[in-house]
Amino acid sequence: MKITNVSRRILLAGLVAASSLLAAGAAAAEKVKVAAIYTLPVEQQWISRIHKALNAASDRGDIDYTFSENVANTDYERVMREYAEQGSHLIVGEVFGLERAARKVANDYPNTAFLMGSSFGPVAPNFSVFDNWIHEPSYLSGMVAGAATNSNVIGMVGGYAIPEVNRLMHAFMAGALETNPEVKFIVNFIDSWYDPPKAKESAFAMMDAGADIMYAERFGVSDAAVERGVKAIGNVIDTSGDYPGTIMASALWHMEATIDKAVANVAKGNFEAADYGQYSFMAYGGGSLVLDESLVPAEVVAKVKEREAEIMDGLFRVNVNDERPVSDN
Repeated sequence: MKITNVSRRILLAGLVAASSLLAAGAAAAEKVKVAAIYTLPVEQQWISRIHKALNAASDRGDIDYTFSENVANTDYERVMREYAEQGSHLIVGEVFGLERAARKVANDYPNTAFLMGSSFGPVAPNFSVFDNWIHEPSYLSGMVAGAATNSNVIGMVGGYAIPEVNRLMHAFMAGALETNPEVKFIVNFIDSWYDPPKAKESAFAMMDAGADIMYAERFGVSDAAVERGVKAIGNVIDTSGDYPGTIMASALWHMEATIDKAVANVAKGNFEAADYGQYSFMAYGGGSLVLDESLVPAEVVAKVKEREAEIMDGLFRVNVNDERPVSDN
């Protein structure tokens, strides 16, 4: 079921009679009104990628963009309703931990499009989902880590053991095992999306246990790596400029393809409940790997780039494992 009423709100009635509004499509005279709701600051790594993509669309003149950050879970439903009542055409956010409330709001506003980061599926007619499916570049970054460790121990600090995190960590581990079958992993979750001191403390404990490469799924891990003089692998954003000589590689998430597709569908009146996860794949430009080739041997760079080409050509598939990763004994 398509949200045809959304298109009627976007395509101004003065263009043609109501019966021909849907055919007008790209002739919209009003920008798509997009509101975003974030439970963390826009500087937080995961949130920043969505915010960046929406700002890019706004800078191009495609959308009118407004947002709320640091919204508590207990307040999220109210903010969603306020944006819907204010006439937002598309509401974007993340609903991990408040799925039922968010889906209830979407059901109450069937003519508003919702695009939400979620562990679950879409619901017709208007609740679409997305995720940062960057397991492919995560695998490639693992190849770098596996080849780099001298102790054969890699430390991994995650936020929460949810599918969105688990699959990236498993992909990283598989990549590391490709270049170093002897590698072992120490895995810990700090049960927080943003607690750099706790992540740093966890990283120090792993280094004390022999880890000489750190997987920095959370902020704070790279700071610990700098202090101990070990190398780290980044996640979601490129922090190599903040930690020169420490970040060997990072799996990056680019939200632009997802946002642009959703905005275009709303503008055309074609928005439907769907899973937008595929737009985070490398083939769509939703994920990429960045390497500091001054820190990675040329032969490893060549192996990684060969595997990357195979992924892009559809000749190599990175397995998806959503189960909680655990430390090796």
